[in-house]
Amino acid sequence: MDIKNNTASAAHTQDNSSSQADTKIAIIGLGYVGLPLARLFATKFPVVGFDINQPRVDALQAGHDDTLEVEDDLLQAVIKTQNPVKGACTELDRSESEHSRSENGLFCTTNLKDLEACNYYIITVPTPVDKNNSPVLVPLQKASETVGKVLKKGDIVIYESTVYPGATEEECIPILEQASGLVFNQDFYVGYSPERINPGDKEHTVEKILKVTSGSTPEIGEKVNDLYKAVITAGTHLAPTIKVAEAAKVIENSQRDINIAFVNELAKIFNILDIDTQAVLEAAGTKWNFLPFKPGLVGGHCIGVDPYYLAQKAQERGYHPEIILAGRRMNDSMGQYVASEVIKLMLKNDIKIKNANILVLGITFKENCPDVRNTKVVDVIKHLEEYETNLTIYDPWANPQEVKHEYGVTSHVTLSPSTSLRAGSVGSHHKYDAIVLTVAHQQFLELDLDQLKADKAVVYDVKGVLGNKAEAKL
Repeated sequence: MDIKNNTASAAHTQDNSSSQADTKIAIIGLGYVGLPLARLFATKFPVVGFDINQPRVDALQAGHDDTLEVEDDLLQAVIKTQNPVKGACTELDRSESEHSRSENGLFCTTNLKDLEACNYYIITVPTPVDKNNSPVLVPLQKASETVGKVLKKGDIVIYESTVYPGATEEECIPILEQASGLVFNQDFYVGYSPERINPGDKEHTVEKILKVTSGSTPEIGEKVNDLYKAVITAGTHLAPTIKVAEAAKVIENSQRDINIAFVNELAKIFNILDIDTQAVLEAAGTKWNFLPFKPGLVGGHCIGVDPYYLAQKAQERGYHPEIILAGRRMNDSMGQYVASEVIKLMLKNDIKIKNANILVLGITFKENCPDVRNTKVVDVIKHLEEYETNLTIYDPWANPQEVKHEYGVTSHVTLSPSTSLRAGSVGSHHKYDAIVLTVAHQQFLELDLDQLKADKAVVYDVKGVLGNKAEAKL
């Protein structure tokens, strides 16, 4: 039976309102995806946010989000000092609140018992790839096991994490059954609604992005869809099956990846031909159906990862995807390409490469955002280091401890003489033989680069935002 996204009847609307009055939501994973969703749901429902990172939970309970995805005032407006879901763990809660109803709001915790009274469990953990670009489902599997321990008859588990088509049914549901002792689609049910979070984007926030939904049965599909409709102002699209929703998610970002790979190849070609790539794209963009993609480094938690999930599933079934993997190869090569272009530019200016002092502006995967997940700036850094250069990484948005932990790279949030790896400052700043802008943070657009440049210094602009301040650009 196909699920159709028809207008609900008056009877359905009444039943839905009654059922939603008893909705108690648990969000598993309070990162870039989970927290904005938890905050939004908490405006309409009692919500418990669960994460294994105690410092993260403590900061959220204090009303601050280190990822900067949720503004402090919005977070503080929904944060509760006690679990808003009634019927939860402690005897004290039961004695004091025996006859009270749950209240809207968000309570963040690392205690699994705080989730026991919930009836909707939404899993929003990351699904990365390993060093060989193979999907890593361990966080998803562990989250499924965690939820299975508190799963009850009638509960619904919804997955938002990006996966290959079939992963929810093949990987997650068996774990839920084993951990809970319950039977799928008899005792508990499952939905899938892929996340579409765009980190750092304050215009397209979670409630303003149309949500794809699905369920393990037609009835559950409707329930999942109604749940999201209650808070997503942009609307919802109810997919006929979980696999359709899973596939839709991976092709969204695979399509973008392929399009960016195309313009990255164009940039390489036009560079050989000594043609301004951005000028070409601007001219071609005057046609109504030309897609406005730009060349660059392709990192982050989605575009640089999702295609590998679809590719692996295709390969398991005996099909070798050509275009998808060709796009990935092209985009993964851009870090080395940028580094080589910087070195060539320095050589043309008679700059000695060994021990040259190079300033790299930015290490997050995108502008005006602290997210360093899967950033491809580290590829540029790695290849520049191979030439025995001295690198200074400056990024006012990135957390230096996180950068060091993830990549073994030292980054700085301020630019001063002490940030340089080599002595020889002039005025208040060191002079650099080369400056490479890799991320278009607003702060970088306001920098006086001339004060940072040594004699014969060069500026390379990966993002194409510096205009005539740069000697070359991607």
